[in-house]
Amino acid sequence: MDYDAQLKLQSYLDGELAESEAREIANRLAQDREAVALFAELRNTRQALVGCEVGLTLPESREFFWSKIQREVYRLEKSQPAPRPSPVFAAWRRFLMPAGAVLAIAAFIGLLSGSHGPTHEMAVADPGAFTYHDFSAGTTLVWLTYPAENEFADKFE
Repeated sequence: MDYDAQLKLQSYLDGELAESEAREIANRLAQDREAVALFAELRNTRQALVGCEVGLTLPESREFFWSKIQREVYRLEKSQPAPRPSPVFAAWRRFLMPAGAVLAIAAFIGLLSGSHGPTHEMAVADPGAFTYHDFSAGTTLVWLTYPAENEFADKFE
């Protein structure tokens, strides 16, 4: 038995069908065993539930009650702000934030791998020059030996 036939059988039990449809269902009950079994089960279920139903009455009409609910739903929908379009910077932020994090990590690694404090260097081309870097003070000192001991110094003496 299909779903529509089951619904019509329930409507027949509740007395909700027109006279012509009620005769049609009565004829079906005379011929169909499955319909008779379902009708008997629906009738027994209805009788079992008769004492359990609680009558609930509303202080106003059904239409007015549902219209209040509908107005409240519409009010809540309108009170929510419309989503703002995202500014151009928001799109760039998705790129700039990870790129900035990568640059910060690279700078940190660079600081860790660099020297901490003054460094001393010797110039390879001129063994008489000595360079001193003090990064904390921001100074560089180049020390030249005097008199220079190379072929250029001999020419100017």
